[in-house]
Amino acid sequence: MVSLGCPKNQVDAEQMLGVLAGADFTITPDESEADVIVVNTCGFIESAKEESIEAILDAARFKHEGRCKKVIVTGCLAQRYRDKLLQELPEADAVVGTSEIERIGEICRDVLYGKQHLLRVSPPNLVYGLPRLSTTPRHYRYLKIAEGCSNRCSFCAIPIMRGNFKSRPYDSILDEARCLAEEGAKELILLAQDSTAYRDGEADLAMLLRALAQISGIEWVRLMYAYPGRISDALMAAMAEEKKVCKYLDMPIQHIDDKVLGAMNRRDTSVDIRQTIDKLRKRVPGIALRTSLIVGFPGETEAAFKRLLSFVKEAQFEHLGVFTYSPEEGTTAYHLKSQVQAEIAEERLRAVMEAQATISLKKNKSLVGTRQCILVDGMEDMALMGRLATQAPEIDGVVYLSETAAEPGVFVEAVITGATEYDLMGTTEEIVQNMQ
Repeated sequence: MVSLGCPKNQVDAEQMLGVLAGADFTITPDESEADVIVVNTCGFIESAKEESIEAILDAARFKHEGRCKKVIVTGCLAQRYRDKLLQELPEADAVVGTSEIERIGEICRDVLYGKQHLLRVSPPNLVYGLPRLSTTPRHYRYLKIAEGCSNRCSFCAIPIMRGNFKSRPYDSILDEARCLAEEGAKELILLAQDSTAYRDGEADLAMLLRALAQISGIEWVRLMYAYPGRISDALMAAMAEEKKVCKYLDMPIQHIDDKVLGAMNRRDTSVDIRQTIDKLRKRVPGIALRTSLIVGFPGETEAAFKRLLSFVKEAQFEHLGVFTYSPEEGTTAYHLKSQVQAEIAEERLRAVMEAQATISLKKNKSLVGTRQCILVDGMEDMALMGRLATQAPEIDGVVYLSETAAEPGVFVEAVITGATEYDLMGTTEEIVQNMQ
């Protein structure tokens, strides 16, 4: 299994692996040993699509260099370009949509035993409750609480690939969370295209957070992908009051210029965004905020960009990612005029990241000399590393520890001894037995 893209796609990959293992397939991490290679693709932006196509072609090489007989393409690219993908990539023996996860075992058998260029793509749907094989360290696990998106941002192809927003049943989320805890999970990372839109009957996101925080064995609950305009007072209260809910929020705002926000079909104005950030800082003391921005959107003038850059310095986000605009077929922004030259967009990206590096270094240096609780993730480049509650795995910085005695999944207390723009250094003092 080769899985690309976001953690939501990674959950789909884990479910497919669980189904395959239950269907008596043996999973191997070595492509040269595999009879079937499944490439779980991303189709979000142009660079992701290019990476996915390269991965498909790389997998096809093993038909000649290994024992591979079939290559199956799944995921968002398959959902979005179903017929076209099958026609233009003859290396793919099957193209399988995002709703066919439960049938991946029978699909593998079909192509292995004679069916040629199989196309299995049905309308997008919410898939949950299947067995999963972990592709992350067992002490942190991703937990998908919804599928799809109904926001219709003008630049985004997610609704094309994943359909309208659908909340997962509340009880099924808690059931899976308990199972993950029994398997050794200490941290649950909640995923959705818009987690703040979650609702199942009377249950909303705040209620879900409070319930997850009561599960034995779970010590951290982390929330990703919050839409600024849907961050309620009840959600802020849950984050402030529940000790196990990380004081961390991923809240993509995309831009701050009102004309650009309007062209993006975002619901929030610059005033709304600033008010939300101010509320979060006041009501959830110590919260770490992550955001994502897009530069080079059609019609982004130099003045609009300067407003964005000024806002980045004003808002002082703990973590920030920035992308250049990618025109995507099927979106309303695809037809907008006043396109920004690629070179200018790249210059703007660099300017934002330079500003953020200065902010991040200052914030990290402020932690030097403090005692912090750290969840150990394991070894990296011969160094023990872990994370604060204010650092999400794989996208934020880490803490490198001088000792090597602690096992992955253990909480340790450490003194922070050094800082760079994105990472910290520390010396462990003791293992924390009980987070409460």
